[in-house]
Amino acid sequence: MVHATRRQLLTLLGGAAAAWPIASRAQQSAMPVIGFLRSTSLGDATHLVVAFRQGLRETGYIEGQNVTIEYRWAEGHLDRLPALVADLVRQPVALIVGNTPSALAAKAATTTVPIVFVTGGDPVIDGFAVGLNRPGGNATGVSFLTSAVVTKRLELLRQLVPKAPRLGYS
Repeated sequence: MVHATRRQLLTLLGGAAAAWPIASRAQQSAMPVIGFLRSTSLGDATHLVVAFRQGLRETGYIEGQNVTIEYRWAEGHLDRLPALVADLVRQPVALIVGNTPSALAAKAATTTVPIVFVTGGDPVIDGFAVGLNRPGGNATGVSFLTSAVVTKRLELLRQLVPKAPRLGYS
């Protein structure tokens, strides 16, 4: 849960699909189903869908051939998210991937379906994890702008160079 590049994000998302528990796969149909849930509209996330499919393809998962993706869009209406999550859980999906509001709705709805989130905030403050060193729960993901990580990096820099008059981080 540290600052990540787009490639690392794609690898994480593709890797998460590859790392589904065997027991979960046994309960699924012959083709695993991923729930792709967004609080926005398809128009706002077309580039993300393309990147997601590419990340899956890089790990050997091709939509329609060996994985099914169920897309759900709240169209900016956050009150729709609980129903969309409930629909995905009923499918059942092996994994739910979502932005911050979508993943939080999924986390509130299920403790058993793995959730992969992408956030611009702190996963601990947002409620995805108990702590950065031991997250716990059924959610994992990437945080692009985490004040806790920046603070920790500055602490480590201070320990490495204790006599430096000034430290900076970019």
